[in-house]
Amino acid sequence: MNKIAQIFQTLDYGPAPEGPEQAIAWLDSHDRKFGHFIHGEWTKPGKTFSSDNPANGQSLAQISDGTPSDVDAAVKAARAAFPLWSALSGYERGKYLYAIARAVQKHARLFAVLETLDNGKPIRESRDIDIPLVARHFYHHAGWAQHLSREFPDAVPYGVCGQIIPWNFPLLMLAWKIAPALAAGNTVVLKPAEFTSLTALLFAEICDRIGLPKGVVNIVTGEGDTGQAIVNHQDIDKIAFTGSTEVGKLIRAATAGTGKGLSLELGGKSPYIVFEDADIDSAIEGLVDAIWFNQGQVCCAGSRLLVQESIEERFIKKLKLRMNTLRLGDPMDKSIDIGAMVAPVQVARINDLMQRGVAEGALIYEPDGMALPGTGCFLRPALVTNVSPANTLVAEEIFGPVLVAMSFRTPEEAVALANNTKYGLAATIWSENINLALDIAPKIKAGVVWINGTNNFDAAVGFGGYKESGFGREGGREGMGAYLKPAWEKALKAAPVGKPVPARAANPLDASHVDQTAKMYIGGKQTRPDSAYTRPVLDPSGKLIGEVGEGNRKDIRNAVEAARASLGWSTTAAHTRAQILYFLAENLDYRRDEFAARIKAQTGEDGAEEVALSVERLFAFAGWADKYDGAVHNPPLRAVAAAMIEPLGVMGIVAPTSLPLLGSIALIAPALAMGNTVVLVPSSQSPLSLTDLYQVIETSDVPSGVINIVTGDSVTLAKTLTEHDGVDGLWFAGSAEASTMVEKASISNLKQTWTTRGLSYDLTDRRFEGDYFLGKSTQVKNVWIPYGA
Repeated sequence: MNKIAQIFQTLDYGPAPEGPEQAIAWLDSHDRKFGHFIHGEWTKPGKTFSSDNPANGQSLAQISDGTPSDVDAAVKAARAAFPLWSALSGYERGKYLYAIARAVQKHARLFAVLETLDNGKPIRESRDIDIPLVARHFYHHAGWAQHLSREFPDAVPYGVCGQIIPWNFPLLMLAWKIAPALAAGNTVVLKPAEFTSLTALLFAEICDRIGLPKGVVNIVTGEGDTGQAIVNHQDIDKIAFTGSTEVGKLIRAATAGTGKGLSLELGGKSPYIVFEDADIDSAIEGLVDAIWFNQGQVCCAGSRLLVQESIEERFIKKLKLRMNTLRLGDPMDKSIDIGAMVAPVQVARINDLMQRGVAEGALIYEPDGMALPGTGCFLRPALVTNVSPANTLVAEEIFGPVLVAMSFRTPEEAVALANNTKYGLAATIWSENINLALDIAPKIKAGVVWINGTNNFDAAVGFGGYKESGFGREGGREGMGAYLKPAWEKALKAAPVGKPVPARAANPLDASHVDQTAKMYIGGKQTRPDSAYTRPVLDPSGKLIGEVGEGNRKDIRNAVEAARASLGWSTTAAHTRAQILYFLAENLDYRRDEFAARIKAQTGEDGAEEVALSVERLFAFAGWADKYDGAVHNPPLRAVAAAMIEPLGVMGIVAPTSLPLLGSIALIAPALAMGNTVVLVPSSQSPLSLTDLYQVIETSDVPSGVINIVTGDSVTLAKTLTEHDGVDGLWFAGSAEASTMVEKASISNLKQTWTTRGLSYDLTDRRFEGDYFLGKSTQVKNVWIPYGA
């Protein structure tokens, strides 16, 4: 038998090692010891730690452990560079980004080899996926830089951005963050992961070689304390973090009340759904890529296999056969499928999780005869079966080569299982029925959905999650916008301090009986407060003009339940939502004089203009309901990506004390237009305008539960709303102290928040008729669909 025939018979490939000489020579040129890259210069190495090759445990270089003073020096360098860099034309900044992209391409082999040596991923993945995507991001954002003023008018860069990246895609995560930041005119201080800093340091040298102005990019290496110093630095304007949900929550808490911009791309437990009509062989090949790409060390890894029961046995049998053909070994070998885990601590963590899963009844399959190398951080690919949704291996992000399989019977059950997780980063759907696939995609709570494909990425397409997978996007228009803010926000002044609002009458007997109190509005009905307490509403002279219920935790719970039960509002046609908002505006206008009189009674001010503005604001967002659209991206792949605008879900909205009517209308109108349901806490000082609105709501065809109104103390109710895991987003208008409380409390489920932080947002300004609040009440889901030849 000839050699070719033998190869086809055994499918056994000889070694194809990639030479490490270039990478070793570069390390040697730095004496294998690195300082930080600050203000375009290399600092003298301080206290160092070893960066090791996870495939053999050998030390590659000594990396400096950044101190708070190192971080401070980098921030000062970035701050000094910001005025000149941001003042450059977009064309000039774009030329630098283009030069970086060309340099990355020129030295692609060096980057790929160094990445694999430092990270342990197969050289094929570094060479064919990571490095080309790095260049693609810098090319793409070079174009954004030039067109920024046209596409983002009146937007300005944040300033100095602190960026913290993980070890699973060291250079690619750097590109995802640095490219849009520089395009927008920001300067950056970036900390790579302690396990994998080498390609970031090589990138720093590239920045120097292409003549990037000093201080625009600063690289500070170190462990967790270094990242903490970046997060806590008072002169950083925005934090961008990719990593675990646990650390993301700590960062959310640390940045609360600071006014820093924040984007978090966190963990995942992504479902991989295979329907009975799927091309099984293609689905299995996609699954290999979904879970064993980069040894499963991927935040969006398809780690939960959901396969329809009718094909489960056949699918699992074929999958095991495919697992037996995977090759594990030296990641520098181009014929290897599975390389090394990043570090011993990761191996230990995964083994511990596996033991817990087995103790809970899981069965583990690993390929027969797959030997582990004698040294290095290696794990066999594993398939886990016989699990319930509560099993540790189903619920927890493993971040390793472990696939957990379950079955489903109906599409509805598939959706329920897919969404049964605290995460919401990505999902994959396999079906030959395009109607079925496109029916399921919008029902999955995830920021990215791949149809008949998986792990598709491109700089033109946003990437990011829902729920505890974080917020903000990387890539695409929305990723570009994450590094810009409205110019007018930088000029906001402190809001005037209002007079204190009494919780209730000094003598309860002075108050009217609760039956004569304006009730709350929950689930389409007027309801009494659970507490049976009331709070007075006083005119400017202190005279009692009415009472409202004192809302408490149970009232909020009931309102949130009503709002969640009405989430079908999000699938109501945008045209229908618009008609209902128009109708609401029309009916409010009919009672213009009555509402104006109520405003005057509470504030002493003529309320006619406020009512007119409220009607106008409802008309404005009725007009936006069917016009705030997504986009169709055309990545350089055989696919299109539909960027779909979706509502956050249930929104808690705490209105300002001023503007009794408009203060609430200006916030709930955009939320409703985009398909959210609302739990509103109206002005605690002047709530009667909103209790009067019940009748308008009831006569305007607003479905029950879409608008819920709970009166009471704004700060107390805001805390309850923010801590409620059934609330997906929270807007709060109030003091800086209360805003900080809201932002800290939001970590329970990482809900998105907007707070005024004690600043004066003039809601009468027509700038708030546009996309400012529309963007804050929505999130983008990118659905990848096979397209073209």
